[in-house]
Amino acid sequence: MPSLPPAADLSAHLGFWLRMVSNHVSHGFAARLADKDVTVAEWCLMRTLYDQPPMAPSRVADAMGMTRGAITKLADRLIAKSLVAREASATDGRAQTLALTGSGIALVPDLAALADGNDAAFFECLAPAERATLEQLLKRLAARGGMTAIPIE
Repeated sequence: MPSLPPAADLSAHLGFWLRMVSNHVSHGFAARLADKDVTVAEWCLMRTLYDQPPMAPSRVADAMGMTRGAITKLADRLIAKSLVAREASATDGRAQTLALTGSGIALVPDLAALADGNDAAFFECLAPAERATLEQLLKRLAARGGMTAIPIE
């Protein structure tokens, strides 16, 4: 067999470990949300709408760093679940807005508690100072990379 050039092992890369941790945390949260018949992307849209007045889909897309088409698809799924309503804009009859329904408003705190519980369960092995340091480092990396879109996957 010919000699192969050296190649670092997968686990030698920091990105490998970030992806492993991220996948584990994300999949755990997705499983918790599935019990409420909500996806991570749907949760992100609901949380974006939660403490806001009715918003144009284009504004939601900008806030979440997504395309208008993606927001429309998410909104359609949440409308079918009676968690979001699409209505004509109060200021422009040709435009539409998205807002949570009463059921959607009532569900958001429960979903936020699931997110909190998922974080607590996963990161409980870290001392508070370690957790704060990890958060600070991740925020610095996100800022350096200009990462502003809400991660939905």
